[in-house]
Amino acid sequence: MSADPYHDEAQARWGDTEAYRESQRRLSGYSAEDVELAKKQAAEAVQMFLDAMTAGLPADSPEAAAAAEAHRKAISDWWYACSYDMQTNLAAMYLQDSRFTQHYEDVRPGLAQYVHDAIFANALANS
Repeated sequence: MSADPYHDEAQARWGDTEAYRESQRRLSGYSAEDVELAKKQAAEAVQMFLDAMTAGLPADSPEAAAAAEAHRKAISDWWYACSYDMQTNLAAMYLQDSRFTQHYEDVRPGLAQYVHDAIFANALANS
């Protein structure tokens, strides 16, 4: 069993995917500082979603689209190539898995739905 409580679950769910293998390959070469930079880039994307939501902007606004792109870029830069299809799958999981939902809801109630909607709107605009 891994020290990371989610590692075994992730491996069981996605271990046979190229994205999982790529993320594990990349992670094996990262320093602690690299992991912190990855977390910082992800947090910046969340802040962009939060800023757009707080400003009352719709999920299909340019600002929300920029947040969705920052989210996709953070994943692609650090973990695996994140296509729009992959990103919408993640966004769906953010609402389907209460742990992911809670992560966003702890930042601000309604943020999980907003992130989901912004990602889907951005993917649609780029299809």
